Amino acid sequence: MMKVAVVVWIVVGASLAGCAMVAVLAIPALADQGMQLIPRAVLAGFVVAIPLSFLIARKIARQSVR
Repeated sequence: MMKVAVVVWIVVGASLAGCAMVAVLAIPALADQGMQLIPRAVLAGFVVAIPLSFLIARKIARQSVR
């Protein structure tokens, strides 16, 4: 299950990081501080993806057992 979780984490983390980066760039008040906020937003996206990837991997493992 760990291998599946890592693969899912890469995909989900990249998606969340991209959404967070777009949010920083789309909000004019935050875009001015983009050099500081973009790395933080990307890191937050990958960190949030860790528990989500384990949940998704667990659901995939349950379906593959049947």
